[in-house]
Amino acid sequence: MVWNFVVQIVASLVLTAISYALSPKPKTEVPKAAGLDDFDLPTAEEGRPIPVVFGTVLLRGPNVVWAGDLKVDPIRKKGGKK
Repeated sequence: MVWNFVVQIVASLVLTAISYALSPKPKTEVPKAAGLDDFDLPTAEEGRPIPVVFGTVLLRGPNVVWAGDLKVDPIRKKGGKK
């Protein structure tokens, strides 16, 4: 009885090692840092009509004057351990 259990544990460990050795390794890509040009923000243009909306309506391309404090911070170091 005990030998049957030991054989099953050893077989499980051997099959796990074989499975790990034969599995394909994932390909990692280096991510590119986003810049301000990557964002598509609505802009305020002179002469553009301002829509008058009653109720809840989804506006396509609204005329926005301020959209937050966007700035670019350079990446100083790489993260993660190897």
